[in-house]
Amino acid sequence: MYRQIPNLITLGRLLLTALFFAVIDWPVQVRQFPMFMWMALAVFILATASDALDGYLARSWKVESVFGRVVDPFADKILICGAFVFFSMPNFLPGPLVLPAAARSYSATGVHPWMAVLLIAREFLVTGLRGLAESRGIDFRALWTGKAKMVLQSLAVGSILLYLAFVTTPRLQGLAAGLAVLRDVLIGLTIAVTLLSAGQYIFRAWRVIEA
Repeated sequence: MYRQIPNLITLGRLLLTALFFAVIDWPVQVRQFPMFMWMALAVFILATASDALDGYLARSWKVESVFGRVVDPFADKILICGAFVFFSMPNFLPGPLVLPAAARSYSATGVHPWMAVLLIAREFLVTGLRGLAESRGIDFRALWTGKAKMVLQSLAVGSILLYLAFVTTPRLQGLAAGLAVLRDVLIGLTIAVTLLSAGQYIFRAWRVIEA
């Protein structure tokens, strides 16, 4: 029975992902918005923690399965890419919400549509290259840049949710400026490492094709 625990945790992460999207997309009144951002942050932390836990258990117990190999990265991609898609929407915040002048931009989340497209394109590219390599019996496991990308993406999403919770709470708005800087730095690093990771996988796949 214990052999199925990592897979059950992975399934639980899919449910948490659905809950996360429900929370951030729920039509709320302005005064409820900060509370929903805190709720979304809590759900997101649980989901990302479960990602580390199921992988650790599967490796420790030597019960890695085809199900986990397929569904685990799928759940990760849906959670992160979906979050960036939602954050890139200009109307993500409630219409009547009044923000400080510093937060009034195209998107108070700091995420623009091209960023979401870039992240999604990278995932499609790597999935295709991995399928090509493994169809030839060549190991195409994740590189360090891929793992760094996932960590930075998770930190970026968390910082965005935290910023939104602070900037929409009057008594916490004084601390939001610092969070905005942290948010933008993490988003910038995420984009940079995403591009670096895509380049590494392309170079690796080119060597496979040449061979």
